[in-house]
Amino acid sequence: MPRSRVDTHNNRAKKRSGQGLTGLTEIRDTQWREFFARPTIEVARGLIGATVLRVIPKSALDAGGLVAGRIVETEAYLPLVDPACHAYRGPTKRTAGMFGWPGKAYVYFIYGMYNCLNVTTEPAGIGGAVLIRALEPTRGLDLMRNRRRKGTPDALLARGPGNLCRALGVDTSLNGIDLHSGELMLELAKSDRTTPIAVGPRVGIKVAPRWPLRFADANSASVSNPRKNLRLLCAASDSI
Repeated sequence: MPRSRVDTHNNRAKKRSGQGLTGLTEIRDTQWREFFARPTIEVARGLIGATVLRVIPKSALDAGGLVAGRIVETEAYLPLVDPACHAYRGPTKRTAGMFGWPGKAYVYFIYGMYNCLNVTTEPAGIGGAVLIRALEPTRGLDLMRNRRRKGTPDALLARGPGNLCRALGVDTSLNGIDLHSGELMLELAKSDRTTPIAVGPRVGIKVAPRWPLRFADANSASVSNPRKNLRLLCAASDSI
């Protein structure tokens, strides 16, 4: 994939990556980490078609059940250059997880009512993430319905980051977990150049609002609004 026009791999990034984190153990699955250690834009785009799987915990309704959905919408939050990224000003108690190994969950709570599920990106020590905005439900729809408003259409059960977390029972207790295995997992999709990808500006932010860092499956009814500002990429190799 050609380098995107928003280039995060500059000298500051290399310096921060070199500082890294100390005392970290050897990566168990190199291929998995390498996918998420790529530039955040590439990861955001590459996650379209991947699957999120959630095993309902013992303490929750429908304990032991499995719910899953295909990722159809993401947003990239870039390290170093993106003022909308939580890691923009460096690590804090809240954002420390963004500076760890790639492929970890970064879950935060906003507006006093919504959880948002992100996956960390870039090499350890840099601080990037991809917000998973919407899923197309594929498994455990009855369990998702139990967590959503009665009568919600199936396509809308996990549409939007807050609804996604509600449907899957995701909250801040999952912040920092490894998404390679366990009660919340990300199963990467095989390369699929037939899925039409649309790109547009991110939703609901006041800084860098026009940066084209939102990616979506152009054919999915589960993609959140607004949709009118999404444009179709002509080919899988298109840059933004």
